Amino acid sequence: MAEPESSNPDRPAAARPEEVEHVLLVDGLAMVRLLGPQDRLLTTVEREHPGVSVHVRGNEITITGPAPQAAAARRLVEELITMVREGHDPGPAEVSTSARMLGQDGSASPSEVLGQVILTSRGKTIKAKTVGQRAYVDAIDENTIVFGIGPAGTGKTYLAMAKAVQALQRKEVNRIILTRPAVEAGERLGYLPGTLTDKIDPYLRPLYDALNEMMDPEIVPKLLAAGTIEVAPLAYMRGRTLNDSFIVLDEAQNTTPEQMKMFLTRLGFGSKIVVTGDVTQIDLPTGASGLRLVTRVLKDVDDIHFAHLTSEDVVRHTLVGRIVDAYGEYDAVRQAQRFEREQAAEFANRAERRGAARDHQPKRGRS
Repeated sequence: MAEPESSNPDRPAAARPEEVEHVLLVDGLAMVRLLGPQDRLLTTVEREHPGVSVHVRGNEITITGPAPQAAAARRLVEELITMVREGHDPGPAEVSTSARMLGQDGSASPSEVLGQVILTSRGKTIKAKTVGQRAYVDAIDENTIVFGIGPAGTGKTYLAMAKAVQALQRKEVNRIILTRPAVEAGERLGYLPGTLTDKIDPYLRPLYDALNEMMDPEIVPKLLAAGTIEVAPLAYMRGRTLNDSFIVLDEAQNTTPEQMKMFLTRLGFGSKIVVTGDVTQIDLPTGASGLRLVTRVLKDVDDIHFAHLTSEDVVRHTLVGRIVDAYGEYDAVRQAQRFEREQAAEFANRAERRGAARDHQPKRGRS
């Protein structure tokens, strides 16, 4: 029977990682905003860096733990301090996102990525919350046409609309045009009662909801009545030339290739287009998706940018990101199985054709 290590004086004790202690000084106001309700922000820091303990006493934050983890936790807290000193109020989601940024390659500064405010409305700030979202927002600034492609919850439409409202407030454009195809999401709703406006409003309601979040709800109806903001189904875009406008096409995965071409050719002088969609949620009854096709047709055209967002950019409930990943893995397995079946069928067909060809060859008679 082996002798316990603790009873053998000649055997060295198991090496323990060296623990270090970092002390950060924070002024009172920044400390209150840094801690968050019930110290939940620093609790999130501990959750992101297991083995590290974070304690607050007065205006001091003490970080204790193994050297590598404690150093990483210190950098994360320093980034959060920079954010609150610049007037931002990070939440647990921003803490987790910042930890992920710093853990990838350390080159991205969360305070720079997450600190750029697009809009401030009714005490709420709208800004990019991930590296992918920041790249998407920067692409909108730098290109005339941008495609935001990614799963649900990545902020594709919300950020595009925020940039549209920002452009209108800065007088960079004269109007905002928001549109989406009127396609039922996998269910037949039958004949809807009311006028044409009543029939199409349910399809456009998400755009109205986002507008009311970003602007004073009392101003939105006036801007809609004046035509400064237009919310319309995609069919209304045919035959128009849209100058000095910020145009957002939402749910673009439900456009046909013909509709996509029609929409993109509405672009006029002084305008900008943002197209958003999720190619994994196509509700078209038949036919190809215009969004899938356009990624191949326009991939090499200058001044057109394709921003691909992933589950890493989901800013809804953390469970949404896991759901997106689970469906992605399931679809990948299905595609691999389909490819294997097609390859097997093709191999069988070739073998059958070779056998049929041999059967039809004339037999040589004996001399």
